[in-house]
Amino acid sequence: MISAFGKAFKTPDLRKKIFFTLAIMALFRFGSIVPTPGVSYENVQLCLNQANNGGLFGLINLFSGGALLQLSVFALGIMPYITSSIIVQLLTVVIPRFEALKAEGQSGTATLTQYTRYLTVGLSILQSTGLIAVARTPGRLFSGCSYPIIPDTTWPRIMTMVFVMTAGTAVIMWLGELITDRGVGNGMSILIFTSIASQFPSQLWSIRLQKGLFAFIFVTAVGVLIVAAVVFVEQAQRRIPVQYAKRQVGRQSYGGTSTYIPIKVNQAGVIPVIFASSLLYIPSLIVNFSGSTSAWATWVQQNLVQGDNPIYIITYAAMIIFFTYFYVAITFNPDEVAENMKKYGGFIPGIRAGRPTSEYLQYVLSRITLPGSLYLAFIAIIPIIALILFDATTNFPFGGTAILIVVGVGLDTAKQIESQLQQRSYEGFLK
Repeated sequence: MISAFGKAFKTPDLRKKIFFTLAIMALFRFGSIVPTPGVSYENVQLCLNQANNGGLFGLINLFSGGALLQLSVFALGIMPYITSSIIVQLLTVVIPRFEALKAEGQSGTATLTQYTRYLTVGLSILQSTGLIAVARTPGRLFSGCSYPIIPDTTWPRIMTMVFVMTAGTAVIMWLGELITDRGVGNGMSILIFTSIASQFPSQLWSIRLQKGLFAFIFVTAVGVLIVAAVVFVEQAQRRIPVQYAKRQVGRQSYGGTSTYIPIKVNQAGVIPVIFASSLLYIPSLIVNFSGSTSAWATWVQQNLVQGDNPIYIITYAAMIIFFTYFYVAITFNPDEVAENMKKYGGFIPGIRAGRPTSEYLQYVLSRITLPGSLYLAFIAIIPIIALILFDATTNFPFGGTAILIVVGVGLDTAKQIESQLQQRSYEGFLK
């Protein structure tokens, strides 16, 4: 891995791509600390020092690299685009028009990407409006804070803030596409990686200041072990062998090759954790906005707000397992894979083509999704375990959504760099 990065910096065009990516990442972090016009920066810092925010706001703040709770220009971060991408992906299963576009190949994908951009702008307008409405009452955004975050709440000022935050999200989309076209790796993933990784140093240092040197060393060691375990599981896959029969077309002979279908243990990625975190926070969000004091509201406050509550932990883990199966079911279609194999003369040794192949793939997928879902649930509750054992904050640096995304993006980027180096090596060999 280290030698690959060393060779990458020695290759002129690849070195330019890496430095270009780093420059965009720096620009993205700069926009995350520039306050939106109309926001009192001093009061925001005072509220941040007093409050301890978790739940949905904590999740969005994680993806924005701390920009959300600072109400910066890039306050919404990449979350509107992530939400839009998930919605469009789910709609391809429901809407025939979207499914037809997906089947068209590159041109259809470009149209779906354009729909995702439009939806991102629409969601940005809604989310920025909601965020500003919440920020007008500081206690809703920052627990126990009474400092006025937005001193001027006139309509022209509010409209300006909505416009600036929406424009910031559009700029983030553009920066992500620049990295994809001219840099290294997937642009949106790189920006998410930047947002999350930027929080690690401050969170680790806060553990050093609050808990002492021993706790700091222990947490760092645990973090290294967790990263190693996540790398191992993320690269684990079940390879189903596929054999293609020989076909004679004119004087040419095609087929006769062997390949495999890779099915990852964690086929769903981090999406189930995001779904479960968001939906689990909705009841408490409704209670906070409604101000209800009914028995149902009291039960929600007691059982679905605190992470160390057994009901919270069990519900969270069960939702992650459910959404893992749900997401895998809509993203991997055994019938489609079996039909494509049959069309091109492929078959799994010992399994008849067509319906038996589809049933076999479904069987393997259901069996391998179980350990994958349990793995996701365990990784997601690591911060809760840290909260119970060490009285740590819910923003534990080595757990849950953060570590899954950081490791996944890091592995994907490293593979892309290695593949580009291999292409250059093959070019030199052919010459």
